[in-house]
Amino acid sequence: MKRLISKIVKELRLYWKNYVFQSLFATLAIFIVLLTLSLQEAVIIASIGATTFIVFAMPKSITAKPRNVIGGHIVGLISGSLCALIPHPLFIHSIMVYSLAVGFSIFIMVITDTEHPPASGTALGVAIHGFSLGVTIAVIISVVILSLIHHLFKRYLRDLT
Repeated sequence: MKRLISKIVKELRLYWKNYVFQSLFATLAIFIVLLTLSLQEAVIIASIGATTFIVFAMPKSITAKPRNVIGGHIVGLISGSLCALIPHPLFIHSIMVYSLAVGFSIFIMVITDTEHPPASGTALGVAIHGFSLGVTIAVIISVVILSLIHHLFKRYLRDLT
C-alpha cells in the first residue's frame, strides 16, 4: 500500500499539469454538453460523460480516436432508434428490446471498427427514450466537440490511467 501511495505521489508531482489541465478540459466539455441536453435524457448524458472520461483520461486509447467516438455514437444512435421501433407492450419485452439495442450496437461497432464502449450506453438510452431529433443532434454535437478538442490538443494530452 505504501508503494502504491508513493507511486501516485510521484506521478502527481511529475504530471500535475496534465491532471489539472485535462480535468478542467473535461469539465468544460461536459458543461457544453449539458447545455445541449435536458436532464430528462440522463442515460444519454451518462454515456457522453463516459466518453469524456475516455477522451481526457485515456487519450491514447483506440476508443478515444475520433473515428471511434463519432462512429461509435452514431452506431449507438442508429441501434437504439431501430430497437425503439420494436413494439414492447410488456415489461419483459422492454427489457429484451433494450438488451438487443446494446448487443446490436456492440455487433455493429465491432464489424465497422468503431468500438467505443460508452456508445452502447447511447444505444440503451435511445432505446429507452425513443428516437428524438433533439437527442440525436445533441449527441452528434457533443461527440464532434469532444473529438475536435481531442484532435486539437492531442499532443498535450497524456494518458492519466
